[in-house]
Amino acid sequence: MAVVVPAYNEAAHIQTVLRTIPDFVETVICVDDASSDATAALAREVEGVTVVRHRSNRGVGAALVTGYKAALELGADVVAVMAGDGQMAPDELEQLIYPITTGALDYVKGNRLAHPSVKDRMPLVRRVGTQALAALTRAAAGGQLPPLSDAQCGYTAISAEALRRLPLERLYPRYGYPNDLLVMLAATGARVGERVVSPVYADEASGLRPGRALFTHSYVLARAFLWRIRTARQGR
Repeated sequence: MAVVVPAYNEAAHIQTVLRTIPDFVETVICVDDASSDATAALAREVEGVTVVRHRSNRGVGAALVTGYKAALELGADVVAVMAGDGQMAPDELEQLIYPITTGALDYVKGNRLAHPSVKDRMPLVRRVGTQALAALTRAAAGGQLPPLSDAQCGYTAISAEALRRLPLERLYPRYGYPNDLLVMLAATGARVGERVVSPVYADEASGLRPGRALFTHSYVLARAFLWRIRTARQGR
């Protein structure tokens, strides 16, 4: 299996993230999205890590696509995603991939909202916004998704078979990509589920502002909805 680590200006965290990825992971791919700090150089110092660097900043969704394609080329049968900012607990990776390795699911997302410590670790406005976006994503997918609670969590795993069915070239390139990806998964018939993961926050500061997030997610969801409708009509 492979783990893809998208990273942008994560010099403070990247080596810890890469060095704590569980030993059962065969391939680690760090995609540096044209960081202006030493992220790429520090990632290259970690033994066994493949580093791919974008020449210009293209967004986390684009970095994910680069990592997914590299993992498929390297023969991975399962591909997980762990962010470069240290927000994903490495000891939870095994439970995340288990439904895929057993053939029960094709795609598994982490669910932070079901964690018993979520109220202490995640602000109320963020919890409410996350639940609202999950509901809107299910609506955009036309009811073809299970009742997901945390559509925004980036701690995920997917089977190579399901990954090959996705039109990765159209994935939204920046923040908002998780919602687009979920609609794509629904449209391709993937079996999607969630597993409880810890809401972890390091010392990074989010650059995403509420007004911008509202505009971005509204656009992404409308775009995904229209694509799903067109795809369904073409398949008739």
